[in-house]
Amino acid sequence: MLKASIVVPVYNAGEYIDRCAPSLTGQTIGPDAYEVIYVDDGSTDDSAQRLARLAEEFPHVRVHEQENSGWPGKPRNVGIRLARGAYVHFVDQDDELAPDALERLHALAVRNGSDIVFGKAHGEMQGPGNIFRHTRERCSVQDTELFETLTPHKMFRRDFLLEHGIEFPEGRVRLEDQLFLARAYPLARTVSILGDRPVYHWQRRGDGGNNSSRPPSPEDYYGHLRNVVRAVKERSEPGEVQDRMLRRNYRVEILRPVTEPRVLQRTGKQLERHFRIVRDLAREEFPPGVAAGLPGIAGLRAHLLEQGNLDGLVALGRRSQDIRLRVEVGAARWHGGRLTLPLRVWLAHADGSPVTLARQDDGRLLLDPGLLADIPGQDTWEVKDPFAYAHGEVLVKDPRQTLYWYPENDLRPRLEDTGDGRCHVVLAADTVIDPLTLAGGGPLDPGRYELWLDVQSLGVGRRPRVTLPASARSAGHPGRHAARLAIVGTPPRMVVAGWNGPGGQLQLRVSPPQKTSLRRAVLMRAAADERLRSPAKAVFRRLPPSARAHLRRTLRPDV
Repeated sequence: MLKASIVVPVYNAGEYIDRCAPSLTGQTIGPDAYEVIYVDDGSTDDSAQRLARLAEEFPHVRVHEQENSGWPGKPRNVGIRLARGAYVHFVDQDDELAPDALERLHALAVRNGSDIVFGKAHGEMQGPGNIFRHTRERCSVQDTELFETLTPHKMFRRDFLLEHGIEFPEGRVRLEDQLFLARAYPLARTVSILGDRPVYHWQRRGDGGNNSSRPPSPEDYYGHLRNVVRAVKERSEPGEVQDRMLRRNYRVEILRPVTEPRVLQRTGKQLERHFRIVRDLAREEFPPGVAAGLPGIAGLRAHLLEQGNLDGLVALGRRSQDIRLRVEVGAARWHGGRLTLPLRVWLAHADGSPVTLARQDDGRLLLDPGLLADIPGQDTWEVKDPFAYAHGEVLVKDPRQTLYWYPENDLRPRLEDTGDGRCHVVLAADTVIDPLTLAGGGPLDPGRYELWLDVQSLGVGRRPRVTLPASARSAGHPGRHAARLAIVGTPPRMVVAGWNGPGGQLQLRVSPPQKTSLRRAVLMRAAADERLRSPAKAVFRRLPPSARAHLRRTLRPDV
């Protein structure tokens, strides 16, 4: 038996076949260990000819042709049945795999007897997801939020799929990916996650040919979402775990049409149509514990939806759209080759005042009355757990690959008094960035990296840039926030942390390992040592111009 089969549904892929094929046919696991199965779903362009040339050139490539079914579901099911590998990995026709993807995913699967293996993805259609923060050998829906990733571009044990009759819906079915995973996740005993290096490159087609690029009608979309919810309930017992599995769908698909900006963009019958559809689905299919576990403002939205209070949802949307994330950045500093960045963040209104909670004599916390002022019939809203789903993290983004890495020390929530019997949720941490281990335990590649924040608090999510404080920007100089240089590793790498991105965004610039003389290494490390920087500047200013120019050339990183 082969170790793995790659299954690729194809429809009018054209040049994308040739563009993506090398990443599939040249896997380091070796051509005798795997196969690539292209299932042509009745293409009307030259895809069949391109696939035939691939099959002729590569013995481990197989092509199956069939009449058009209209969607990727049937081609994937056919691929499962045709597969000769112990594991099946689904790849879209316009995406690519890292050269060692199968080798690493299969090794992780065999080591743990995994039913499903997630591989870290990156690309134009992939946002950050901290489920890929670290490699995890073994997990399941019991202890991990698997439903935070609902694309099928993963590796599955073929016998697991066959034993449980897990298939994709066939025909033009929206959310077919979610339905497939809703059938698989609850039944998987062991799931492994490869998070230390990206293995799947998700690309957006320049011609807009990705299936998910075309919007459906709300009746069609939410009708298929109903099937997803039912699939989860059919394969799990009522209770906390089931509620957690369904909460992502409620938070995203159900609440999205009644949350800003969409609740403010739609008007009249169009808004009422979406409101009616999602309200009916929420009331008919989701257990009460799903909405009850939503935090703060998200919980209030769910309550207003349940009550049929569309005017209240619009009013809340108007108030919430102005909520910003206030970010307080301390002085970044290098120590032992690691950058420490002190951060405090909190939600604030447009005027800069914090979004507060009012303390009651009986210990309850009530949501900021300013958010409730225009909501008919809703004078107060209790926030039972101000820390529910409250979380913040720094994202180090490689913009060349749309790839995210996650530093140490996430932001943790606490309550801070603001006076007058009120408090607010503050998330804080000294985030630590180690350029030598940040990229899945290894060093960052040479290049430029952007720092972002991803914060959830009181049911509100914000993802701003980490920027130079306004006071420093208005002063015209960064002061204590000035750029910081470090020399790390052997051979030495130069890493500069500077506020030179858009809006004063903090960026890291990493040089390649320097092939350097002992003299240059000493000079580089002296320049990076804060204790020596001021004396070195004084000496530098006294040097003649020719000597200063020579020193600059010596210290220039080879970026």
